[in-house]
Amino acid sequence: MTRPRAAWYRALFRLLLAAMLLSLSQAQAGGEGKGFKVGLTAVFLDNQTSFIRQWEKYLARRLGEPFEFVQRQSYREITQMLAKGQLDAAWICGFPYVRYRPRIRLLAVPLYHGEPLYQSYLIVPASDHVTRDIEDLRGRVFAYSDPDSNSGFLVPQVELLRRGIEPARFFGKTFFTWSHRDVVVAVADGVAQGGAVDGYVWDTLSQTHPQLTNRTRVVARSRRYGFPPFAASATLDQRRFERLQQVLLGMSDDAEGRRLLQKLNLDGFTSGDDSLFDGIREEVALFERGKR
Repeated sequence: MTRPRAAWYRALFRLLLAAMLLSLSQAQAGGEGKGFKVGLTAVFLDNQTSFIRQWEKYLARRLGEPFEFVQRQSYREITQMLAKGQLDAAWICGFPYVRYRPRIRLLAVPLYHGEPLYQSYLIVPASDHVTRDIEDLRGRVFAYSDPDSNSGFLVPQVELLRRGIEPARFFGKTFFTWSHRDVVVAVADGVAQGGAVDGYVWDTLSQTHPQLTNRTRVVARSRRYGFPPFAASATLDQRRFERLQQVLLGMSDDAEGRRLLQKLNLDGFTSGDDSLFDGIREEVALFERGKR
């Protein structure tokens, strides 16, 4: 090989190597290719392992890289992992979303009946024809879903505080079920004489498991709040944030995405606005004052 040709090959090799290193560094800077880890809790998606695997596969294909749902029992476990940057994003509740700002940021909000809103339901056994209000449950056994749930804990606590009632002394006994579905089960079975549950979950169960919800009665529906959102870690790279957001928002645009949304009993996702959670912020402030 002549010297000019050898020099040309060396120059070409250096150029190709530099291009490869630049491409690699850019991918690493954007976090691309490492996969997404997104948190879920049993509070919201309970006993739906098969569906979760289907959703994982769909999101992985749409994102073009590995995708994993990380499941934990409580909102607190998942939200703390998210705030520490151990997760890229998570489907949480508006209560921890408000509390953990600015370590987390709004990624997407589900649309239910066309709006990013939902309610808390106060439920009692269907055999209870007397209870008309939360004050009728004084001294009774009451089921909450999760201590970081807006609909399953914060709403009834604040309702009592607004009436000048100390929640800790109001009920005869309280307990956490760690899922909204299990609040319904506890009330239906008479283990609890009342419970607070996510209205979206109760409505969905009334379609899929009417034999369960028919054994309960909705006593009261709260005002409407921002629907439990998908939140991202503040450390998530902006390009990856936008990619994940676009895929979630685009689920309603393709047949498979719509099929998955139908199983979730949702219409789609919107980017939403932080002001959706102002109502929860007001209640958190009242709740914190009530604890002093």
